[in-house]
Amino acid sequence: MNRRFALLQVAFSLVALAAVVWWASHQEAPRIPNAGSALTWLAGAGALYAITTLVRAERWHQILQMNGVDAGRGDCYGLTAVGYMGNNVLPARAGEALRVVLLDARVNAGKRRLLGTIVAERLLDVIALSVILVVTAYGVLSDRDVLPTDHPILIVGLGVVALGIGAFVFSVLRRRGALARFRDFARPLAGAPRALLGRRGALLLASTFGLWVLEGGVYLTVAQAVDLDISASGALYLVALTNFVAALPAAPGSIGTFDAAVAFGAKALGGASAAVISYLLLLRFVLYVPITVVGLAVMVVRYGGWARLRSAARLQASQA
Repeated sequence: MNRRFALLQVAFSLVALAAVVWWASHQEAPRIPNAGSALTWLAGAGALYAITTLVRAERWHQILQMNGVDAGRGDCYGLTAVGYMGNNVLPARAGEALRVVLLDARVNAGKRRLLGTIVAERLLDVIALSVILVVTAYGVLSDRDVLPTDHPILIVGLGVVALGIGAFVFSVLRRRGALARFRDFARPLAGAPRALLGRRGALLLASTFGLWVLEGGVYLTVAQAVDLDISASGALYLVALTNFVAALPAAPGSIGTFDAAVAFGAKALGGASAAVISYLLLLRFVLYVPITVVGLAVMVVRYGGWARLRSAARLQASQA
């Protein structure tokens, strides 16, 4: 991994985390609920997140099948947990590479081809989360100050300008032949995204909306546990906001960026400061701790642990 990029990630996380800690230190002390009803809500949140993870794993299995990769459901389900574990403990969201390396050792389909299925997953997520964010922020929650600007036309205009600049740069690089090598590298990755253009792709997009609604249920049930008054649309807004912000360069587990997004979003929805801090702590626990423990256990029991990963990485390096 490029050391400068690693330092950028750490710096980004430290700045975001410092801002959250500074803000939290000026609020009332949080209260972690321990009543029976609160624990029931938290157990429900954990169960919903487990279901969401299963839906996400099945979606990956379907994408693999669409691209002719004969991967078993057991591997897809197990490696989904392993991938999230890797994202939570390794830099640069290396859990995605972890999935590719370990599955390729099982099916020998080619790492770039498998990486294309991950790209297809992310494409579906971006489409679904973008729609959810726009609908909730500028539709259902338009009367609240949930985004830095209340002018969606301005945001759309900036997006169009950015796309135009990107298209111009792409055209210039293409005319100069600078994209030939990249095209050769990216060609195996493009198969999975192209496969989404059919009827099955539309069904997968619908299932992607469904899984993010389920994850919104996780955010909502955790809010119930700490008596944070947010609506279902507010929970969906938080899901979209936190996942977009968590995609920014950051240390493992989206440390700092995730926390800042939750704190900003929950406060914008009208949450009391002490409840927001409790909500942030418990939400991070539910979303990050169980999947990390399960993914680590699956990797050790089914995929040979870190020694297996190191040997796969050495083999890849020797063949490069």
